[in-house]
Amino acid sequence: MKFNPDADLDTSGVEDTRGSSGGGGGRLPGGMGIPVGGGIGGIILLVVILLLNGGLPGGSEGAADEPTARNTAAGNLDSCKKGTDLATNKDCRFVFYQNSIENFWAAELPRRGKKYIKAPMNVFSNSVNTGCGPATAAVGPFYCPPDKRVYLELGFFKTLETDLGARGGDFAEAYVVAHEYGHHIQNLYGILDRIKTRQGANSDSVRSELQADCLAGVWTNHATTVPTKSGKPLITGLTEDDIGDGLDAAAAVGDDRIQSKTQGQVTPESFSHGTAEQRMKWFKTGMDSGDLTRCDTWSANPL
Repeated sequence: MKFNPDADLDTSGVEDTRGSSGGGGGRLPGGMGIPVGGGIGGIILLVVILLLNGGLPGGSEGAADEPTARNTAAGNLDSCKKGTDLATNKDCRFVFYQNSIENFWAAELPRRGKKYIKAPMNVFSNSVNTGCGPATAAVGPFYCPPDKRVYLELGFFKTLETDLGARGGDFAEAYVVAHEYGHHIQNLYGILDRIKTRQGANSDSVRSELQADCLAGVWTNHATTVPTKSGKPLITGLTEDDIGDGLDAAAAVGDDRIQSKTQGQVTPESFSHGTAEQRMKWFKTGMDSGDLTRCDTWSANPL
């Protein structure tokens, strides 16, 4: 994955609260109408789950609230102003991911007649308070609809490799971030109540997660053409190996792979995210088409 050293980075949508006291702990609550992804091996994988209408079939348009005020507690990501800063601060790659993903959707949704509302990315350590309740680092990446934020604890990406067997890589990380922003796109379309069934191979939860995978693929299709506000590209190259890393990460967090590793058997009736094959399939569907209207997991049969 090649990052443009001449790119201008925008940290206004990135909240680095590592080292600050986030308070709270435990798991995200399941209240407020917000389903929570399945906890596997001490982490909740790629959680949250709202769906998308717009160019996609199904659902009705809902009014989106304005985002909450930006958290002013800052860490070292605030220093990521230029692409060259990546040479001295490797974590700046997360600013590249966030800028590229959000810049893409900020242009794509208005093109389809839908207002885009920004979603800050909060990078935390230990614990954090959110509109969905308190969360610890054990939760893993998630999107919180009430405060319209993506939350990342960067230690998750090591867990993805050591515990779940993914081979890792920059684009594996980018896929995870893009998946969570996929949930933000779903939230903006207001289909909060679409999810009724939380477990099962054909559950609403599985369909929503696969849709977020597809939306991550849509961004991937356009990733090397997304510019900064000054017109300079952010990501200048994705190789087949990079794409392979993303597909590998998608497979690693398939319900069947996780269940096989953690309990020695696969129980489809408890699925919440989809199988490894399904996750790769829907990521590729979005990536190959670059079109969010192809991400209709709700009508798909079979998934």
